[in-house]
Amino acid sequence: MEEKRMVGPSCPLIVLFGSSIVQLSYFLNGWGATLTTSYACKDRHKEIQPSLVILYFDGNDSQDPDFPNSSRVPLHEYVENKRKLAHHIKGFSDKTRLIMLSVSAVNEELILKTYGDGMHLTVQESKILFDKIKDVIKKADWEPTLDWDKMPTEYADIGIDMHLEMMIKETEDATIGITDSDSQDLKPQ
Repeated sequence: MEEKRMVGPSCPLIVLFGSSIVQLSYFLNGWGATLTTSYACKDRHKEIQPSLVILYFDGNDSQDPDFPNSSRVPLHEYVENKRKLAHHIKGFSDKTRLIMLSVSAVNEELILKTYGDGMHLTVQESKILFDKIKDVIKKADWEPTLDWDKMPTEYADIGIDMHLEMMIKETEDATIGITDSDSQDLKPQ
């Protein structure tokens, strides 16, 4: 017997795929963590195929070939790789949506101001990226909608505001995840 679903669309399955920028997006206050938190409690049912795939890589592929240990990919290969990935992702289902993010033209002075290590996003830049992704989703004419604000809420008492309040409280403590006894172990002997 088929399980009955609650009213409204099932919870979207969103896939983030990319390089270390995507990996680090799941750290505290990162855009991936914030996106995940935003959609976490909308519905307990899951679809098999993703509703949205965010494809974000290029930093390593587009490096200056003279950069030490460069992993640069030739332009024709890079274009073909992106085309194949987009085609593969769009083949998941007719309801799978794709947002492709990419590095912009290089402005070394701006990069050093914007990125902590010259490659990865700072907390402020992560918030900007999250807001941009949320704006693209809100403006997209997708059916069913993936706009978080328009999706029915299964757990109305657990929302993004509560998660953000918890994250803000945690960031006020410089020793997140380290207890007093742990910090004693870290002191030089």
